[in-house]
Amino acid sequence: MAFVLNAEKRRAAVLPLRAGENFALAWFLTVTLNGVTLAALYFIVACGFSLIFGLMRTVNMAHGSLYLIGAYVGYAVYDPLYANDATFAYAWYLAILAGMAAAALTGIVMQVAFLGWMQGQELRQAMVTIGLSIIIADQILAQFGGSPFQFFAPDALFGPVVLPGVGRYPFFRLFQVIAALAVGVGLWLILNRTRLGIMVRAGVDDREMLAACGINVPLTSALVFALGAALAGLGGVIGATAQPVALGVDTRFLLSSLVVVIVGGMGSIGGTAVGALLIGLAEQWGLALFPTWSVILTFAIMVATLAIRPQGIMGAAK
Repeated sequence: MAFVLNAEKRRAAVLPLRAGENFALAWFLTVTLNGVTLAALYFIVACGFSLIFGLMRTVNMAHGSLYLIGAYVGYAVYDPLYANDATFAYAWYLAILAGMAAAALTGIVMQVAFLGWMQGQELRQAMVTIGLSIIIADQILAQFGGSPFQFFAPDALFGPVVLPGVGRYPFFRLFQVIAALAVGVGLWLILNRTRLGIMVRAGVDDREMLAACGINVPLTSALVFALGAALAGLGGVIGATAQPVALGVDTRFLLSSLVVVIVGGMGSIGGTAVGALLIGLAEQWGLALFPTWSVILTFAIMVATLAIRPQGIMGAAK
């Protein structure tokens, strides 16, 4: 009888510890998974910035504005269809296409009309694109207002999924990782297995030689800029589905893209992935452990990278 009572006491004493351990494990895994899914969104947006800034050597400080254009134009297409239940299933996918197309078209106009003839003039490019970002923000405010909005994911991507050790977790966040993997593989194939990729990599540091070989360098630059801008537009729709978006978020994604490219390596797809993963995890763990000073952790990673390996963790593209 005494042995039974002692066993019950031991069981009562151990169960709370196990519950606490499970809670701690779930908390750890959830914060880490949040960092990975945030990194996936950063990767999608930063890949476009890496193409433009890392490979083309074009300073585009309006990259965050391309993110906003993708989100707002996508929502302009999505909102009227969302009210019609018959077409709701396709509204989100049409929003993605519209957002990417609008961002790509804006990128082509920026490259052809403003940045193409400023090649090698980094300060002038930075000032012009900052001015363009202000103009774009004002026009978005005039057309759409300042109220935040959010997309609703399709039924196939909506709802929670049960993960071991974590419990219920939003499936759309996991979809962000899938989308980022698809973008990474697609870009790698384009840059390493297509004629366009060969031309882009050949013209990284010697555009004159590329032109001497008969390549239409302005057309190639416009195509690469359009691809980078389209990725920003894709990130805008996906980001506005994960959380509400409003004016001002463009600055956040511009800075995050800049930090990711600096940490990972200019023009390197693998480096962009590594940089996005580090920054995404740093942001989420910083918010979880010391929310007031969490931004310091992100910039500490960037400063350490510049001090130890200025070319980035994976090195700049060659």
